[in-house]
Amino acid sequence: MTGERTWRKSSYSAEDTESDCVEVSLAHNALVRDSKNASGDVLAFSAPAWRNLVGWLVSP
Repeated sequence: MTGERTWRKSSYSAEDTESDCVEVSLAHNALVRDSKNASGDVLAFSAPAWRNLVGWLVSP
C-alpha cells in the first residue's frame, strides 16, 4: 500500500535523521507515517477528511 507512493516531509523539519516529524503521501487519499519508522504503521485519511483536518489546523 505504501511502497509505490511519494512521501513528503514538512519543510519545517530538520534534514537530519534524528528529528521528530511525520511524512505525508497524497494520492486519492492521504497517508501519514512516522519518518523514523517508514515501514511501521500508517494513518489513512479519505481526501475529504484530510481537507477538513488541514482546514481546521490552519484556520485562525
